[in-house]
Amino acid sequence: MGQADRTNGVPPTCCTTACNPALDEVRQGRRFRFGRNWQAFLRSLTEQRIAAAQRSLAEFVGRERLDGCTLLDVGCGSGLFSLAARRLGAKVHSFDFDADSVACALELRRRFFGDDPEWTIEQGSVLDAEYLAGLPRFDIVYAWGVLHHTGDMWRAVDLVSDRVAPGGLFWLALYNDQGWKSRFWLGVKRLWCGSIAGRAVVWATFVPAFAAAYTLASLLRRRNLFREHKDQRGMSPYRDWIDWLGGLPFEVASPEDVHEFLTDRGFALVRQRLTHRLGNNEFLFRRSG
Repeated sequence: MGQADRTNGVPPTCCTTACNPALDEVRQGRRFRFGRNWQAFLRSLTEQRIAAAQRSLAEFVGRERLDGCTLLDVGCGSGLFSLAARRLGAKVHSFDFDADSVACALELRRRFFGDDPEWTIEQGSVLDAEYLAGLPRFDIVYAWGVLHHTGDMWRAVDLVSDRVAPGGLFWLALYNDQGWKSRFWLGVKRLWCGSIAGRAVVWATFVPAFAAAYTLASLLRRRNLFREHKDQRGMSPYRDWIDWLGGLPFEVASPEDVHEFLTDRGFALVRQRLTHRLGNNEFLFRRSG
């Protein structure tokens, strides 16, 4: 029996700073263990969620298939969208700073694509200019809900955007700037990451509130918002709540700032999906040819 079999199909967590440099920041209360959250998510991953991720990816980039395309999955997390892109025919390169997240992506590749040479997975940082410069340029660069967790968001956007090939697409999702509300949530995240007691307080305060709000809204709208959440991106609402509550580092951006930053770098907006509240604004930019 292999290691993956002993952990319900998820490789064991990396416990040393050498293989997981994020651990130092975790111990100092400055970083959330995103990979741990994604490993728990993989235990409940279903074919329906994978199909939802494929639909989400195909619809937003405006293509039914990605055959012949290359895709860079920046901060691949669970590896779900890398898997979705590979199933749609793209040649995929996935990387993440967190070794636990890298292990998730490796496990998904093992389950569905074996040793596929068209899907490469590495550990790397979006703030490592040398690492990024060593990568080719890609037809699609996918950075969903990642770059605001680096501690240096605009530098990360700058470095990652340079990996988009001329004429290629940059799918970017960043937390919406809500002013004082964003500062409030920064305090919540610091409390979560600061101690076990803080985490318990945040969990007990907000998870039941989020669940109640979803339930009430579902009843009032006569729609199952829990299911719609899963159908939209293939992600579990609970895992997304935990990611939100603990997600440090944490930065935000207004749509106007994102537009200006990338327009100055030769990108044109194709489409966007704005939240107008907490959560991510999504943008699809095309780089000039």
